[in-house]
Amino acid sequence: MDPEHASASGRKRPQRSRTSHREVADELRARIRSGVLRPGQRMPTQAKLADEFGVERGAVREALRILHSEHLLTNVSKGSPATVAAPPAHARPAAGRAAPPQPTMVGLAPRIAAAFAAPHVEIDALCLTSVSLTLAIGEPLRQIHAGRLKPAKIDVRVLLPSRDIDLAFPAPVDASDGGLLHRRWLAQRNAQGQVLRHNLLALRTTHGIDVRVSFRALPFTPPVKLYLLNGVEALFAYYTLTRREREIDHEHLQLYDAEGTRSMLFAFEQGTELRDATFVEQSHLWFDALWETISSELVLTS
Repeated sequence: MDPEHASASGRKRPQRSRTSHREVADELRARIRSGVLRPGQRMPTQAKLADEFGVERGAVREALRILHSEHLLTNVSKGSPATVAAPPAHARPAAGRAAPPQPTMVGLAPRIAAAFAAPHVEIDALCLTSVSLTLAIGEPLRQIHAGRLKPAKIDVRVLLPSRDIDLAFPAPVDASDGGLLHRRWLAQRNAQGQVLRHNLLALRTTHGIDVRVSFRALPFTPPVKLYLLNGVEALFAYYTLTRREREIDHEHLQLYDAEGTRSMLFAFEQGTELRDATFVEQSHLWFDALWETISSELVLTS
């Protein structure tokens, strides 16, 4: 008999796995954020959690303390099972029918910040230039540098229009002005993508975070923008076109364009309603299909 698993009475004790309290916390955190465990719901007892994960109760208690410190659980120190906490309004914006559509830069930033609280951050984006995404990621980056957010891994995938296509928009009213406008869009696409990639990859050196940032090019102009966060949220907005005049390289051009940062963003989240869960699931399938089939390698240069 292995003495490590023998009790004082000589009886064999059930062998425990090497699962750590942090792994237990990661799994429970994922269940809370995905909606499997809902606000106000009681957690399983420590005994049941210990049996489920194959760990001692001490590891469960440590995991619960971690989630309590992250304001995900309440009543952790009391005799009864802990309770899933109601999320702070700033950390978990409303989703589903309770979430009113908001301009992209109002609705996107707090949801990106909340997504960065996860140990493994996963962001997929389909957009025209990545301006909104680059701006929205600024706040969680500041939180990481301040030591208030500590993700272990970050994966970001971005789909952008190819430089080789004729854009549906922005497009000049007079087709003869297309070259100037295309060069301006391409410069903006490349500059924003480079800033986004540089700021994220810098976290490898400064904080030892495992970061991957990938771009691929689409053979069409996306009529919508889509952001998928940690596999549980989908944020969706239409690019609505208007005719306007802009000065580009000292030339006044009439063009058809969309203001992406002001596009109204609709939020869908798993764990709220079947409609939302299905939208999130189908959005992931659509994004993956574009990524794996008709998109091509994108190089962020002129």
